Amino acid sequence: MASARNRNRLQSAAKIVVFDIAGPLVAYSLLRSAGLSSVSALVLSGAFPALGIAAGVARNRRVDAIGVLVLAGIAVGTVLGLVSGNARLVLVEGSVPTAVFGLLCLGSLRSRRPLIYRFALEFMGADTPRGRDFEGLWRYPGFRHAFRLFTVVWGVAYLAEAAARVIIVETTSTATALTVSKVMPYAVGAALAGWMFAYGRRARRTGERLAAAAQADAEREAAQADAEREAPAEHPMPEPAGTAGHTLARS
Repeated sequence: MASARNRNRLQSAAKIVVFDIAGPLVAYSLLRSAGLSSVSALVLSGAFPALGIAAGVARNRRVDAIGVLVLAGIAVGTVLGLVSGNARLVLVEGSVPTAVFGLLCLGSLRSRRPLIYRFALEFMGADTPRGRDFEGLWRYPGFRHAFRLFTVVWGVAYLAEAAARVIIVETTSTATALTVSKVMPYAVGAALAGWMFAYGRRARRTGERLAAAAQADAEREAAQADAEREAPAEHPMPEPAGTAGHTLARS
């Protein structure tokens, strides 16, 4: 089981390196060296991410929403670049799915379940024991608050990333903008995942401390109640025989 998980992770990492980062960068460099224009080189190097998505669809037998957004961005950038002859418009394609994803995150806050929660549940598998346990946690207010917060942060971060990529495309060389556009999404995603992990661990520790404190209070109250029940009852001392008569006589 562990070896299978490690193998799947290695395959996913290799796919990212080959199809999403190294492949497009190497292809662009070679095509430019061969004399192609910036637009033609960018359009042809965009085939690598599209091939990676197609390979994922063939392996998993399904199309995920992120893949659809990426393909839409590639198509938009390709058409704009070929029509206008502007390489910067081809590079802007990466900002399209990023911005759309950020807007979808923020828009999902008005729905019953935010988008990041849905992605997490889909990743675990809604029909698996782990997925069912995860879905059952939604009844807790703290859990709902955490995933709404996650969704807000992801939405804002991806909108900021899209804006930053547009600025980089407009202010740097084509090669630099291409490199940044291929690396930045994974850097931002890794930072967000790390923040979520740290937030979850801190929230779990806080919950454990609160639970321990509540249990200690309950045990202390139970011990106090037991002590009160076991304490001997205080009764007034009976008066010796004849004491009442003597008292009356003196009065």
